[in-house]
Amino acid sequence: MTHRLPLGRAHLLAATILRDLRASHVDTTEIVPVGSLRRCAPDVGDVALFATARPSERERLLRAFTRLPAAAGVLAHSDDGATIATDRGEVTLHVAPPAQAGAALVWLTGSIGHVHALAGVAETRGLRFAGGRLLDGVGEPVRCHNEESFYALLDLPFIPPEVRHGRDEVKAAREGRLRDLLTTFHIRGDLHMHSTWSDGRDTIEQMVRASIALGYEYIAITDHSQRAWSSRKLALEDVADQRAEIELVRREFPGIRVLHGIEVDIMKDGTLDFEDEVLAGFDIVLASLHDHGGQQPQELMERYLSAMASPYVDVITHPANRTPGVTSGYDLDFDRLFEAAVATGTAMEIDGAPGHLDMDGDVARRAAEAGVTIVVDSDCHRSEWLRRQMRFGVCTARRGWIEPRHVLNTRPVDAVVDFVARQRSRA
Repeated sequence: MTHRLPLGRAHLLAATILRDLRASHVDTTEIVPVGSLRRCAPDVGDVALFATARPSERERLLRAFTRLPAAAGVLAHSDDGATIATDRGEVTLHVAPPAQAGAALVWLTGSIGHVHALAGVAETRGLRFAGGRLLDGVGEPVRCHNEESFYALLDLPFIPPEVRHGRDEVKAAREGRLRDLLTTFHIRGDLHMHSTWSDGRDTIEQMVRASIALGYEYIAITDHSQRAWSSRKLALEDVADQRAEIELVRREFPGIRVLHGIEVDIMKDGTLDFEDEVLAGFDIVLASLHDHGGQQPQELMERYLSAMASPYVDVITHPANRTPGVTSGYDLDFDRLFEAAVATGTAMEIDGAPGHLDMDGDVARRAAEAGVTIVVDSDCHRSEWLRRQMRFGVCTARRGWIEPRHVLNTRPVDAVVDFVARQRSRA
């Protein structure tokens, strides 16, 4: 069985290679990830990159790639690509001339199903899409310098890489039903992050400073409750002291709204780790399951339903509790879960932590179609990872066709406060 890398590790490996390749000063107009890494799949089979280079510069580029500091050996080498071994996995660099860059990038990004659907569209227009090239009726390559021009040649709008699943995206594009998907520019605040009060590495002040640098209007500090499975937790007797620290930080940084939140564990019997009178004191409450086994799907569902029945639970985090590359998570009746979320007004989270990336793809799409309010968060434990993990959260949301209108934290902080107030009004 092919070894697959979780998205976070694949991203780090690709970023290292990209950094070193760009530092080699080779003449190329573009170097980007391709394959499942570009499509933001939760786990990646092959770490692959794509570069454009004129024929005169192609061999110099490939030679520089095979001589990178990370290269422990050259596994393959041809006129249009090379594969190197590194201590973190294999990496392949594909190269195409600028005039065919659009077709090559679409081909290498995939998925196989998406490429096959595009090949069918090309045939209806007297073209052939094969081997990373778009060919005319006599077999000559058609010039397309970028993906937009490639899709235009097929009378299609640009289709975002994250939705190229090979299902209904080409039909939707042909019928004008593609959506304006969520981007990081739409995110106004991050409602799930951890500090040194539980298992985070950085202080509340450090998390706030980093969030200000990202341009956020608000954040929520949401440390783990006292009986969570994390290495460190926020004890009941420490809640008041944490609230006092947050108040000090608020006064020091008036330009950002800092909410005092909690990620409270849902216990085996469906009760919450803190009593209602404690939860009522928080600005926002996230509720989570962290168990990795021992209960059947129906028992897990009952725990979720019990938590959502509480007027003090605002968001259910990473509902499948999966670990990409390790476990697919809970086998839940998500349609039933989403029906309950709508009925109780509870939001569901798309979690950008590489260890979750949950809800992904079809699950997120079903949530939005059911009318569930969605939150996209970083679930970050280090200040320097806030941007990276929010990007993972956003691209995971895009895989599920999520639009800005579906997402609570694309809205002003007053809308978030009102959302919580509506939940508390059920008490």
